Amino acid sequence: MVKRLNKRQVESSVKDESLIEKRRNEMIHGAIKLFKQKGFHRTTTREIAKEAGFSIGTLYEYIRTKEDVLYLVCDDIYREVSLRLANLPTEAGTIEGLKASIRQYFLLIDSMSDEILVMYQESKSLPKDALRYVLTKELEMVGLFENLLVGCVQSGELSLSEKEINLISNDIVVQGQTWAFRRWAFRKNYTIDDYIDMQTTFFLNGILKK
Repeated sequence: MVKRLNKRQVESSVKDESLIEKRRNEMIHGAIKLFKQKGFHRTTTREIAKEAGFSIGTLYEYIRTKEDVLYLVCDDIYREVSLRLANLPTEAGTIEGLKASIRQYFLLIDSMSDEILVMYQESKSLPKDALRYVLTKELEMVGLFENLLVGCVQSGELSLSEKEINLISNDIVVQGQTWAFRRWAFRKNYTIDDYIDMQTTFFLNGILKK
């Protein structure tokens, strides 16, 4: 079971929570665009402020460092992923439910490919406590698929050990993310539906033979 870590608090001199959320969302969207184009280290806070539509002085009312912006970007991505995966049929305990969940997850990765790519390229620049939090969120995604596979084992549709369940769950998460990393090459030969169908077949061929 993944131990939940408390969310890292990013200091702000502004007290209005709705304004903080609004400004930080603008900051996040601008930062993702810039980090994709230039990378985290080559992007300045002044450029982030300009892309977000406000002054550098205003930017520093809502964050303290550029690393704060990167943390907000990573946290926002995982928040969105968690929200959109919240309806996975984790209690279904069927192969069809597992296939549907893999499809839903892969389609989510396709729709957030830029964000996923930025997060994995730049998260190494986070402070240690923020990186631990982000990695914990990653393990929570793995946990969703562990629950699905455990359900299939309990219903008798699969026969897998605990170690096998963990490895397969990690494989599913990684293969979904691989679409974001390699889509520039995959799209020459495959649609996202092709990719989902083929990867799902590979997974099931490996575990249904047991």
